[in-house]
Amino acid sequence: MAAADAAKNTVEQFTAATNVAFKDGVEKSLAAMNEMNAHSKKNLEALVASATASAKGAEALSAQAMAFSKSMFETNVAAAKSLAGAKSVQDVVELQTKFAKSAMETYMAEFAKMSETMSSSVKESMKPLNERVTAAVEKFQAFR
Repeated sequence: MAAADAAKNTVEQFTAATNVAFKDGVEKSLAAMNEMNAHSKKNLEALVASATASAKGAEALSAQAMAFSKSMFETNVAAAKSLAGAKSVQDVVELQTKFAKSAMETYMAEFAKMSETMSSSVKESMKPLNERVTAAVEKFQAFR
Protein backbone atom coordinates (compact mmCIF):
# COMPACT_ATOMS: atom_id res chain seq x y z
CA MET A 1 0.00 0.00 0.00
CA ALA A 2 2.86 2.37 0.75
CA ALA A 3 4.27 1.91 -2.75
CA ALA A 4 0.86 2.69 -4.26
CA ASP A 5 0.52 5.81 -2.12
CA ALA A 6 4.02 6.92 -3.08
CA ALA A 7 3.26 6.35 -6.78
CA LYS A 8 -0.03 8.20 -6.46
CA ASN A 9 1.71 11.06 -4.65
CA THR A 10 4.42 11.22 -7.36
CA VAL A 11 1.80 11.28 -10.13
CA GLU A 12 -0.13 14.05 -8.35
CA GLN A 13 3.05 16.11 -7.92
CA PHE A 14 3.98 15.54 -11.58
CA THR A 15 0.47 16.53 -12.70
CA ALA A 16 0.50 19.66 -10.54
CA ALA A 17 3.96 20.67 -11.80
CA THR A 18 2.89 20.03 -15.39
CA ASN A 19 -0.27 22.12 -14.90
CA VAL A 20 1.75 25.00 -13.43
CA ALA A 21 4.33 24.82 -16.24
CA PHE A 22 1.57 24.72 -18.88
CA LYS A 23 -0.25 27.65 -17.28
CA ASP A 24 3.00 29.66 -17.07
CA GLY A 25 3.78 28.82 -20.70
CA VAL A 26 0.34 29.94 -21.87
CA GLU A 27 0.55 33.17 -19.83
CA LYS A 28 4.02 33.95 -21.24
CA SER A 29 2.84 33.20 -24.77
CA LEU A 30 -0.19 35.47 -24.34
CA ALA A 31 1.98 38.24 -22.90
CA ALA A 32 4.43 37.91 -25.79
CA MET A 33 1.56 37.93 -28.28
CA ASN A 34 0.07 41.05 -26.69
CA GLU A 35 3.46 42.75 -26.77
CA MET A 36 3.94 41.74 -30.40
CA ASN A 37 0.48 43.12 -31.27
CA ALA A 38 1.29 46.41 -29.55
CA HIS A 39 4.61 46.59 -31.40
CA SER A 40 2.89 45.86 -34.72
CA LYS A 41 0.26 48.51 -34.03
CA LYS A 42 2.97 51.10 -33.35
CA ASN A 43 4.77 50.06 -36.55
CA LEU A 44 1.57 50.50 -38.55
CA GLU A 45 0.98 53.91 -36.96
CA ALA A 46 4.55 54.90 -37.90
CA LEU A 47 3.95 53.80 -41.50
CA VAL A 48 0.76 55.84 -41.67
CA ALA A 49 2.53 58.89 -40.21
CA SER A 50 5.37 58.44 -42.71
CA ALA A 51 2.99 58.14 -45.66
CA THR A 52 1.08 61.22 -44.48
CA ALA A 53 4.29 63.24 -44.22
CA SER A 54 5.34 62.03 -47.67
CA ALA A 55 2.00 63.05 -49.15
CA LYS A 56 2.26 66.50 -47.59
CA GLY A 57 5.78 66.86 -48.96
CA ALA A 58 4.67 65.81 -52.44
CA GLU A 59 1.79 68.27 -52.24
CA ALA A 60 4.13 71.10 -51.24
CA LEU A 61 6.57 70.19 -54.01
CA SER A 62 3.75 70.07 -56.55
CA ALA A 63 2.46 73.48 -55.45
CA GLN A 64 5.99 74.89 -55.78
CA ALA A 65 6.38 73.41 -59.25
CA MET A 66 3.03 74.83 -60.38
CA ALA A 67 3.87 78.28 -59.03
CA PHE A 68 7.28 78.17 -60.72
CA SER A 69 5.75 77.06 -64.03
CA LYS A 70 3.23 79.87 -63.90
CA SER A 71 5.92 82.40 -63.06
CA MET A 72 8.19 81.16 -65.85
CA PHE A 73 5.34 81.27 -68.36
CA GLU A 74 4.62 84.88 -67.46
CA THR A 75 8.34 85.72 -67.65
CA ASN A 76 8.66 84.02 -71.04
CA VAL A 77 5.64 85.93 -72.41
CA ALA A 78 7.11 89.21 -71.18
CA ALA A 79 10.47 88.31 -72.74
CA ALA A 80 8.82 87.46 -76.05
CA LYS A 81 7.00 90.81 -76.03
CA SER A 82 10.29 92.60 -75.31
CA LEU A 83 12.03 90.74 -78.12
CA ALA A 84 9.19 91.54 -80.51
CA GLY A 85 9.54 95.24 -79.70
CA ALA A 86 13.29 95.32 -80.24
CA LYS A 87 14.48 97.93 -82.73
CA SER A 88 17.76 96.32 -83.74
CA VAL A 89 19.73 93.08 -83.66
CA GLN A 90 21.87 94.62 -80.92
CA ASP A 91 18.70 95.12 -78.80
CA VAL A 92 17.63 91.51 -79.44
CA VAL A 93 21.01 90.16 -78.35
CA GLU A 94 21.03 92.32 -75.22
CA LEU A 95 17.46 91.35 -74.31
CA GLN A 96 18.13 87.65 -74.98
CA THR A 97 21.32 87.73 -72.90
CA LYS A 98 19.52 89.49 -70.04
CA PHE A 99 16.65 87.01 -70.24
CA ALA A 100 18.95 83.97 -70.32
CA LYS A 101 20.91 85.20 -67.30
CA SER A 102 17.73 85.96 -65.37
CA ALA A 103 16.17 82.61 -66.31
CA MET A 104 19.25 80.70 -65.17
CA GLU A 105 19.40 82.55 -61.84
CA THR A 106 15.68 81.99 -61.29
CA TYR A 107 16.02 78.31 -62.17
CA MET A 108 18.95 77.79 -59.79
CA ALA A 109 17.12 79.56 -56.96
CA GLU A 110 14.03 77.46 -57.56
CA PHE A 111 16.10 74.29 -57.75
CA ALA A 112 17.63 75.09 -54.35
CA LYS A 113 14.21 75.82 -52.90
CA MET A 114 12.76 72.56 -54.25
CA SER A 115 15.78 70.62 -52.99
CA GLU A 116 15.19 72.03 -49.51
CA THR A 117 11.50 71.10 -49.68
CA MET A 118 12.41 67.58 -50.80
CA SER A 119 15.03 67.19 -48.08
CA SER A 120 12.61 68.40 -45.43
CA SER A 121 9.91 66.06 -46.72
CA VAL A 122 12.22 63.06 -46.61
CA LYS A 123 13.33 63.91 -43.06
CA GLU A 124 9.72 64.26 -41.90
CA SER A 125 8.60 61.06 -43.57
CA MET A 126 11.53 59.04 -42.18
CA LYS A 127 11.22 60.36 -38.63
CA PRO A 128 8.43 57.97 -37.47
CA LEU A 129 10.17 55.00 -39.08
CA ASN A 130 13.51 55.89 -37.45
CA GLU A 131 11.77 56.10 -34.09
CA ARG A 132 10.38 52.58 -34.54
CA VAL A 133 13.77 51.21 -35.57
CA THR A 134 15.34 52.83 -32.51
CA ALA A 135 12.65 51.29 -30.30
CA ALA A 136 13.25 47.86 -31.84
CA VAL A 137 17.01 48.12 -31.36
CA GLU A 138 16.54 49.14 -27.73
CA LYS A 139 14.18 46.20 -27.22
CA PHE A 140 16.65 43.73 -28.72
CA GLN A 141 19.50 45.16 -26.65
CA ALA A 142 17.38 44.77 -23.52
CA PHE A 143 17.11 41.03 -24.24
CA ARG A 144 20.89 40.65 -24.47
